[in-house]
Amino acid sequence: MKIKAIEAFSKNLALTKPYSIAYKTVSDVESAFLFITLENGITGIGAANPAKEVVNETPAETLANCQSDYFQSFVGKDIRHFRKMIQDIHVAFPDKPGTQAVWDIALHDAFAKYLGIPVVAIYGQHIKSLPTSVTIGIMGVEDTLKEAAEYKKSGFNVLKVKTGESVELDIERILKLREQHSGMVIRVDANQGYDREALLQFVSAVEKAGVELIEQPIPVGKEQELADVDENIRKILVADESLKNSASAIQYAGVPQLFGIYNIKLMKCGGIFGAFEIAAIAKAANIDLFWGCNDESIVSITAALHAAFACPHTKYLDLDGSFDLAEDLVSGGFTLKDGILSINEKPGFGFELN
Repeated sequence: MKIKAIEAFSKNLALTKPYSIAYKTVSDVESAFLFITLENGITGIGAANPAKEVVNETPAETLANCQSDYFQSFVGKDIRHFRKMIQDIHVAFPDKPGTQAVWDIALHDAFAKYLGIPVVAIYGQHIKSLPTSVTIGIMGVEDTLKEAAEYKKSGFNVLKVKTGESVELDIERILKLREQHSGMVIRVDANQGYDREALLQFVSAVEKAGVELIEQPIPVGKEQELADVDENIRKILVADESLKNSASAIQYAGVPQLFGIYNIKLMKCGGIFGAFEIAAIAKAANIDLFWGCNDESIVSITAALHAAFACPHTKYLDLDGSFDLAEDLVSGGFTLKDGILSINEKPGFGFELN
């Protein structure tokens, strides 16, 4: 079955409420979308919104690449060769994970729809469902507690708290959260906001609060500062901005392991193929998998969920990137009940155009 048409376009998806992290405030989501239509009318859909500050590619650059002459040659190619197409794209655009991801997702969706099976069935589904965390941005103690209460009322039990601007305020927020919500799981994402000393200060102060994990506590390039940190602390540290692809996965898998958990984001590693490369390295090194996201369309969130459920060593989900969108191109794909994510049995990624 051959590819008949390709369409790429961009759309800004507004958030229902802006939020702040350690280095910016976010109010909408610029995304590149891709439609791949086959001769029989099946359409595979992809989406990407890479973060410039993390991978040096913007959604606008992703769109421009998709509209380039290179991809026009894909018209007429057999969708059954989708793996080869993805490999060729990685060679042609080696440092453009957004471009890789949008095609990876759309090609997977089209091929699985052609077969009439979910994408996860191509690789084997090991996990049926997992809870996802929901994110609380950087804010004062009172607003933090208010937002946590709202999430709890909505059925969520796992919180991810953005930190990194003031370690003293961060400590106060976490301790107050634990005091008021004893049964909730608390995760922390410092977004490179600490140095080694601030990290140790934070860990020591919140020890009794039972923080499950800490994402990317120190800046990219400073990872070796963690080498002499106690192993029990390093086991709960998550590589995020430091982990972009299989090369960095190998780098941090050595001894001493600086991170006990890898955060895989399709927008960093170039889609499902890149994600599985990292996952294989993590499995060999006995490193747990944490699947994260940017603020993203249901399209790419669902793709990440299929990849996560195909990996037996997936332990954590942080796939809340579409929850606060005021609009989206598609609906469906996954189900959310009491904070727990699962995927449907529909062909492809199982979402539908709105």
